[in-house]
Amino acid sequence: MIHPTAIVSPLAKIGTNVRIGPFSIVGAGVELGDDCVLHSHVVLEGPSKIGRGNEFFPFAAIGGKTQDLKYIGEPTYLEIGDHNVFRENTTVHRGTMEDIPTRIGSNNLFLCYSHVAHDCQLGDHIILSNSVGLAGHVEVENHAIVSGLAAVHQFVRIGAHSIVGGAAKIVQDVAPFMIVDGNPGTTRGLNLVGLQRRGFPEDDVRALKVAYKKLFLHKDGNLATSISSLKALSAASTPQVAHLIHFIENSKRGVSR
Repeated sequence: MIHPTAIVSPLAKIGTNVRIGPFSIVGAGVELGDDCVLHSHVVLEGPSKIGRGNEFFPFAAIGGKTQDLKYIGEPTYLEIGDHNVFRENTTVHRGTMEDIPTRIGSNNLFLCYSHVAHDCQLGDHIILSNSVGLAGHVEVENHAIVSGLAAVHQFVRIGAHSIVGGAAKIVQDVAPFMIVDGNPGTTRGLNLVGLQRRGFPEDDVRALKVAYKKLFLHKDGNLATSISSLKALSAASTPQVAHLIHFIENSKRGVSR
């Protein structure tokens, strides 16, 4: 189902039951999975591999060339999973280097004007609200929410089940399960509402509360000491707290405190 005004390259691969709307462009090197929908004026560029059931709204520009000035023209890639929604005017760019594609998982929602830059690595069930900007090399774990107009610095990681407040400036990693807000972003508390909505058992939430107090409200403020103290507690044995500790210990930019 391809509208007569759409332009589809003969070098693109189109799956079954795909709808391509008026004035949309599918370029060479695009692999488009089954059941995808392109509303009008969508631009898909390659090399890009896009899974099944994705929906693209007008003026989404997906798979464009990186804006990184280090790029010297080598072939670079974009990989997108299944059942993502890209609302109006969203932009997603390919990677800068041949061996590291920009990657987006499945079941994500990208609201109007959100931007995913080169070399970003995104998981599943993520929401980027209107006008969110992810700079290059940003990593976003599963079930994270980034609220409208937030700006995320290069190489920052955003942890699982966290939420970033609107218009926040994120220059350090956002720890999993936390709320981060402000300019610059600071940790404001545990994302209790998000955890409850996703059905986390009360015992797991209680363990995360203990971890939050140890890591972010400790009197001397020494993170290494706080982690050591937390590891000695039974709360550290839960998968969520273990992931939180591992995330912080592997931070390269430091964690928003």
